[in-house]
Amino acid sequence: MITSSTSAIYSPEQVLQNRGRVAIFIDGSNLFYAALQLGIEIDYSKLLCHLTQGSRLFRSFFYTGVDPSNEKQQGFLLWMRRNGYRVVSKELVQLPDGSKKANLDVEIAVDMMALVGCYDTAILVSGDGDLAYAVDAVSYRGARVEVVSLRSMTSDSLINVADRYIDLESIREDIQKAPRTTYTYRPLTGGLTPPNLSSTPWEDGVAESGNADPSPLEALDNNASA
Repeated sequence: MITSSTSAIYSPEQVLQNRGRVAIFIDGSNLFYAALQLGIEIDYSKLLCHLTQGSRLFRSFFYTGVDPSNEKQQGFLLWMRRNGYRVVSKELVQLPDGSKKANLDVEIAVDMMALVGCYDTAILVSGDGDLAYAVDAVSYRGARVEVVSLRSMTSDSLINVADRYIDLESIREDIQKAPRTTYTYRPLTGGLTPPNLSSTPWEDGVAESGNADPSPLEALDNNASA
């Protein structure tokens, strides 16, 4: 098993050349927690480009629990669908303790298995050890599997069956959003009304039109317990 921090027989360039056709499977809840741990906001356009790195992309799946009443989340998922992701969702279920949860491990495992033959390399963005058996089964059917996740949140059993492991910490600079610039507005005269520079794509309705990359942190907040 190759890691991003250790030397190996093959160089990173050779690994990428032998990837073939790539399929990406993203555990949205797991990535959400990893981003919180790293203190970053994921740029999903950058993430898609970094994960493919010039390889032929078959399809990129994003799995998440959804709250139909959360308009910000619906806008975020609409943006995802229009920008290269196939969204697979399941409605959140409220538990007796009041928290909400949606487990999509089965959906991820089934899709990975069902699509073997359509891709040469699977990139799994998750650290969930429950997926280790599916990863092992996919490998036995001839596909390579790369696991991308935060090391502190990744099961050893998952790393052990992967062909390559990449710690999110090592690629954070390549996938995070640029810090937002703070503007100071000084009107020329007292009679001018300053523009609203603090508005967000959600407030302006831009995200609904698919023309901006919205922030998933608030949008997925109801899924934080998933």
